[in-house]
Amino acid sequence: MAKVFYPILFLIFSGTALWAAPQGEKLYDEKIEPVFVKFCYDCHGDGMDKGDFAMDDFDSVADHLKDLDVWFEIWKNMRASLMPPPDKKQMTDAEKHEVLRYIEDHVFKIDRDNPDPGRVTIRRLNREEYQYTIKDALKVEFRAHDFFPPDDTGYGFDTIGDVLSISPLLMEKYLDAAKYIAAKAVPVDGPQIVEWWVDPKTFKGLQHESHHIGYMSFESNRRFEAKRWINYDAEYEFKITYKISGSKEATEETGTLTFGYDDKTIITKKVAWNNSRELVVKGKGHFKKGDGHKFFLEMKPGAAREKGEDKLYVRIESIRYRGPLDGSKKDYPWEFREIFSEGPPPEEAERDPYREKILRRLALKLFRRPPTDEMIDRLVKLARTKDEEEGYFFEHGIRHAVTAMLVSPHFLMRSELQPDPNDPDRIQLLDEYSLASRLSYFLWLSAPDEELMKLAGEGKLREQLRLQINRMLADKKSQRFIESFVGQWLQARDVETIHIEARAATGTRDLGEARRLFSTRLRQAMRKETEMFFHYILTENRPASELLTAKYAFLNEELANWYDIKGVEGRDMRKVELKDRDARERGGLLKQATFQIVTSNPTRTSPVKRGLFVLENLLAIPPPPAAPDVPPLEQSISGKNKNISLREALALHSEEKMCASCHARMDPIGLAMENYNFAGMWIDTYKGKPLDTAGKLVSGETFKNADELSTILATEKQEQFFTAVTEKLFTFALGRGVEFFDAPTIDGIVEQARTDGGRLIDILYGVIESPAFQKRRGDGSLLR
Repeated sequence: MAKVFYPILFLIFSGTALWAAPQGEKLYDEKIEPVFVKFCYDCHGDGMDKGDFAMDDFDSVADHLKDLDVWFEIWKNMRASLMPPPDKKQMTDAEKHEVLRYIEDHVFKIDRDNPDPGRVTIRRLNREEYQYTIKDALKVEFRAHDFFPPDDTGYGFDTIGDVLSISPLLMEKYLDAAKYIAAKAVPVDGPQIVEWWVDPKTFKGLQHESHHIGYMSFESNRRFEAKRWINYDAEYEFKITYKISGSKEATEETGTLTFGYDDKTIITKKVAWNNSRELVVKGKGHFKKGDGHKFFLEMKPGAAREKGEDKLYVRIESIRYRGPLDGSKKDYPWEFREIFSEGPPPEEAERDPYREKILRRLALKLFRRPPTDEMIDRLVKLARTKDEEEGYFFEHGIRHAVTAMLVSPHFLMRSELQPDPNDPDRIQLLDEYSLASRLSYFLWLSAPDEELMKLAGEGKLREQLRLQINRMLADKKSQRFIESFVGQWLQARDVETIHIEARAATGTRDLGEARRLFSTRLRQAMRKETEMFFHYILTENRPASELLTAKYAFLNEELANWYDIKGVEGRDMRKVELKDRDARERGGLLKQATFQIVTSNPTRTSPVKRGLFVLENLLAIPPPPAAPDVPPLEQSISGKNKNISLREALALHSEEKMCASCHARMDPIGLAMENYNFAGMWIDTYKGKPLDTAGKLVSGETFKNADELSTILATEKQEQFFTAVTEKLFTFALGRGVEFFDAPTIDGIVEQARTDGGRLIDILYGVIESPAFQKRRGDGSLLR
């Protein structure tokens, strides 16, 4: 995984080195060097060059201020709070900010009023962006993970332009995918018997309206009903797609699934364990035209499950019906009507204009900007040529043109048009189509919708930006952003697959029982807890600090039981207010099982991983690389030391001087969370001894446990926490790492958010409204 990298070469513009003016030399003598003498020269001055780094090796101040390599190292380590080291006297915040500001203003010469927006490498759509763009633009369900290899990542995310390239092999896969998608999107059989879809969510439980057909237990007798309008007096065919979930192994449990309408049953199916991805049952019935028809779906128990087996559920994926079956009424299927609003014109002279109408509308969606007339002319010609071939028709030509669009760079690549694209000195506002695309791929992982494109075409998107952000976050498509961003920043997507020894976690030797207790559903609930928690704080205008200090959690019965929280019933995840012990033990990110599991080993916790995670992801402090040839922690807890605590083992492990500095930062943070085992359960002892979770940060703050540590991170360390959140959103949104010239922008977003009340939404607004998101500079080389 790539780390944050601040390229020194970006300090050189137009062949001219940036150096401080004479007033910078005076300020250095009066304000900056005294700080270095006080805090740095013991190791890096007055003849000392620890780590082969000296800060006073210069003949004049003017020469010193030209030594960009030295200044970059000073700036990088001070901004990340890596220097001074934890065992040395620490600067005050005022002293640190003064030095950083001096470097940025007088050495780097950053223009705070017109900051460099940076260069974003033109990049392809990643797998998720490709999949969702196809779904939204063409209404085709496409599993990109089945076609394309995993995306490379950088800076912790799969949105980074520098790693999203296209190999010849991937281009072949894009062509195969384009043919597959075009065949799904463009029917060539003309109008067909019409098919309707019934939303499963419209079915209400007779016993309890909160029950739904998403998961129907084999053990419960449940009946669900929904009213439906029928268009024609005719016979229809019904198709129900479902899957069996729950137990991962075959069981004897059975049930009976029944579907019908009014007082007639048309489908009866005995269901049992089955690990197929999709199952289908069909039946026919005759309807009278009109409203008020009552569809029903019923589940009745059959044979019971054996002791120790997991419950089975029927999960309804879709309910569809088609008719009239006599073919008296036909039309293009609903998902194709945006492509074919009507059949092809009979007259040849009218066909090219109809082709142009279809292809221009599709190109606008797929290319994310109005296509040129030249593009459309080529696409129309492609469609016409295919139509003219023997055995092919009008629809085949449209399908052929759609295939071409799906392998076009205008679709595959997230390019942004600008004047003087090769001039790195030229900074331009993004045109509004590019802005719409950046915004949509940030919050929806997909192409802009009709409203965004309309505003972009009218030049009104910028003036309505916050309204559109709020609209997009309220749309269910924003869940894609939540799952992708939270899944990568907080590694929530890993909690379902990371290896955890279930028997050790549950304290049982029976593997089946262990897997039943530490189930896939439980892991899914853990992931959803973190996602719903972040989504709530973002969309309900809550302070970002509540990510650490919230007195509520999102739970269902299974997860609440894992946490030993009483009074939560049912499978549905919902917000639960926490009080007293529950609030101290489970409120905030550091106390969620997601965090605890992804920062553990399969059979034990890892204070080092937990401390490192907090430093990197919640405090924006990247640690230096680990020292070579350091023995694993297990060597410290073997032999005569096998019964020592992890705290004692870490003390032995970090006795080496080269290890002490990093461990002093990580270990107290990680040890504060030792009350949570490697599976996220609360424990009070380790190897029969009470746990000691007290600690002290290198900056001096003391705490007794994870709850007090969370409060410190949200208050005394709030600026660093906000900076970390901002940098993560910034990186995910822009597709590049944070550079040195972004420092004023990041600092400005954090300062403004704190001034406005510290809401998480304010940080997101700040990222989208920043020059880095709104502008770009040319891609040409900076060395000329």
